[in-house]
Amino acid sequence: MAIQELYQLYLQHPVISTDTRKIASGSLFFALKGDKFDANTFAAQALEAGAAYAVIDNAAYRVSDRCILVDDVLSTLQDLARYHRKQLQIPVIGLTGTNGKTTTKELINAVLSQQFATLATQGNLNNHIGVPLTILSINNTHQMAVIEMGANHQKEIALLCTIAQPTHGLITNVGKAHLEGFGGVEGVKKGKGEMYDYLKATESVAFVNSDSPDLMLMKESRDLVKVEYYGKSSALNTISGNLAGSAHYLALNWTIAGRDQEYHTATQLTGDYNLDNVLAAICIGHYFKLSPEQINTGIEGYQPKNNRSQILKTATNTLICDYYNANPSSMMVAIDNLSKIQAAKKIMILGDMFEMGDDASAEHEAVLKAALANTDIKVIFVGKEFSLFKPDYNAATFYETAEDAIAGLQAEPIMNSTVLIKGSRGMALERLVAFL
Repeated sequence: MAIQELYQLYLQHPVISTDTRKIASGSLFFALKGDKFDANTFAAQALEAGAAYAVIDNAAYRVSDRCILVDDVLSTLQDLARYHRKQLQIPVIGLTGTNGKTTTKELINAVLSQQFATLATQGNLNNHIGVPLTILSINNTHQMAVIEMGANHQKEIALLCTIAQPTHGLITNVGKAHLEGFGGVEGVKKGKGEMYDYLKATESVAFVNSDSPDLMLMKESRDLVKVEYYGKSSALNTISGNLAGSAHYLALNWTIAGRDQEYHTATQLTGDYNLDNVLAAICIGHYFKLSPEQINTGIEGYQPKNNRSQILKTATNTLICDYYNANPSSMMVAIDNLSKIQAAKKIMILGDMFEMGDDASAEHEAVLKAALANTDIKVIFVGKEFSLFKPDYNAATFYETAEDAIAGLQAEPIMNSTVLIKGSRGMALERLVAFL
């Protein structure tokens, strides 16, 4: 079936399902393959559950004329999203980066939603499957879209840009993450830089943090022309801002180039490292002609609920929940942030970082040393990588697993403390919260 024909079916059934446990009545079911499953085997079940059609790539499972046979289901899903994107006449903001992608996306959405009907990436649907699903969820009620793009190897951002086709874009930062897939920090820069490559090729607008030497060099090497800058104080900036306080919650003062008035914003985010993310959202809001008052309403109303820079008060402690993911760059700024917070008792619980490849040992020891340099903070390390250093570092507590850490917290409860919890998603450190 030609993509144009499939698109006509999509217009009649504009809901995509990929999970037979969550079939929407009248939807199009795409039988995607995974490492441990082949959804072709569930095509009949999807139709029985209410799907209008099932898109499959294995003729053996063509149980009725409502099964649409294609060469490759994933490629077809991506092609359908590309075709749909071409029909849309709205601004699409694409963003990627090592750290801060999701928080920045949520802040941009919070700001733009003050004036526009905005659709933003839900959860972590930021990969080769999630981005097309997000694009296909845009309908004629939406006036803006904010599309997050994640990557762990070269050419992935380039692929996602061909699907989302952003009219505007930004890279939050580049740092040490997914080093195994990217092949080191220079590989990260090249991979994330594919966003700038696309913006250059399509003469689209880039929002660039002028305080980042890496981003400025990446921008200059591509000779980007349509650029809006934000940051602390550069004369290039459209939006400039500086910290006004970060004792638990970040506050900032910001200005617009050419205007004398200063605006104050009090956020519900923890961590002065979020200043760049907030300034990016302010810059984009201003670019799309929102008033400073609308921008502040969006920023101040945003409440993090995704275990990123989120403060949670329990009966006994104040927790800084930042355990959705971790890499050396985000670990270092989280450690630095806790060191600046005023609290009688402070504790770090740091979990292993994944996808470090050959750099794993060196990067874990660097984080370990940075954490232990704060002699007024008790440090607990969780994971096999960190535990390899237990014989050499007596000043810290080590647990090989989260289960071991829970047993330790039960034996020696933490009370009346400000506790940073940070580690890679695979460590599942959220299990510790119930014991703090």
